[in-house]
Amino acid sequence: MKRCYGYMVFIAVLLLSNIQAAMAQSRNSLRITEDNHLILQIDIQSSKNTLDSILTIAGVSATSDQVQKANFTALDKDGWTIVDHDGSLYHFDRSLEKLNENPPKDPYTISLQIPQINGKPGYPAEVKFGVNRFARVTVYQLPSGLTRFMLPGNTRAKRVMLSGNFNSWSTLKGSMTKTDGGWIIDVKLSPGVYQYKYIIQGRWTTDPNNLQDADDGNGNVNSVYYKYNYTFRLKGYASARKVTVAGDFNNWNAEELVMERHGNTWEKQLYLGDGKHTYRFMVDGEWVADPANSVKEKDDNGRINCVLMLGEVVHFKLNGYTNAEKVSVAGSFNDWAPNKIFLKKTPDGWALPMILNPGNYGYKFIVDGRWITDPQNQNYMVEKGVTNSFVAAKPNYTFRLKGYKNAKSVKLSGTFIDWDKNGYTMAHNGDEWTISVNLKPGKYLYKFIVDGKWIRDPGNKYWEDNDSDNGNSVLWIE
Repeated sequence: MKRCYGYMVFIAVLLLSNIQAAMAQSRNSLRITEDNHLILQIDIQSSKNTLDSILTIAGVSATSDQVQKANFTALDKDGWTIVDHDGSLYHFDRSLEKLNENPPKDPYTISLQIPQINGKPGYPAEVKFGVNRFARVTVYQLPSGLTRFMLPGNTRAKRVMLSGNFNSWSTLKGSMTKTDGGWIIDVKLSPGVYQYKYIIQGRWTTDPNNLQDADDGNGNVNSVYYKYNYTFRLKGYASARKVTVAGDFNNWNAEELVMERHGNTWEKQLYLGDGKHTYRFMVDGEWVADPANSVKEKDDNGRINCVLMLGEVVHFKLNGYTNAEKVSVAGSFNDWAPNKIFLKKTPDGWALPMILNPGNYGYKFIVDGRWITDPQNQNYMVEKGVTNSFVAAKPNYTFRLKGYKNAKSVKLSGTFIDWDKNGYTMAHNGDEWTISVNLKPGKYLYKFIVDGKWIRDPGNKYWEDNDSDNGNSVLWIE
């Protein structure tokens, strides 16, 4: 009888603990409202594990220890505001309107060191600019820098996946977490344009809250999300009724990009593609040049436009030639104009930091009118029969060939340059030949040319047959 009684007590305790856990879970929740706000409900008397779970789901940097002591400093720093509380139950609110920040860009150095391929279906083409449009904001950036995707509803689904060009449209990755009222997942994204879909119980669907979509290349559409990388700012004009920004990136549409006032500054966040952009502000119908931007130029109509350059910062450097009067650089990035881009004199030569769009370029220095290749750069390319120095802005792949120390020349060729027999000349460093290039997502075939002999890449096990029965090496860039 005692053994039976003890067993009944054990069952009662177990049931009670399960009921308490369920109650604690129901008292901790995260939901999104119709007016683009997150509502976080926390019971500070919940267990540490329960609190850690809800704080993680909400993307809050606070710890369960802090919350249990009603210390909400971390939530406040993360942008949460206490709406109300009843005993141990607290409600927090956070707007989804202002969650993107400008990431830093790190420069890299060159000098000591194509035909375009369209993206595969489902991979975005290059865009000049983009602004997100949501019926409800369900994709946004967390304070940690991660991007959160939220799919409200579908609570009866057993499994929901997020798939997009950021995970190679995987049907195995991107498993979302079920929460109160929907599903969430946090993804690490760099600034750019992304296409995605949800897979709900095996069924592919676009984001019902995202008003931006694009042709997926297969007769359907994908949802589009822009991870912002730039904020236009205009200080002052406190009495202005409407301020917009327009430029060549949106065909100077002065009604499209309406700025918002934050304190003494008007702001507009958006995604801008790499390259040169010209722009102006319009304040209550009057064009205004950006007073904070000293780089300006006149257009064909004589109007002053501000100039913005986005892209990869590279450093051109020419050692020596200290007696030269002027040194410039020209290349395929500026249509080989010889008197446009001048280097500045340094104690040991000439140098210039410059922003280039991601890509592969030929270039030369012009020293007092004389064209020369870069003496410190072993990488070359041939354009229209002329040998030029080669540089890749924002390279994303390095080709390597080990050995062949006695070779006089090693080159790279493939589908990315239409199998040009001149190829890209590789640099010899140590026991290997290398060249770094910028390639768009897609499949590429390639070979090395060692002293005129074409060979497959011995370091790449992937290859396919060709018409010559000697095969081509295969490379996929995602």
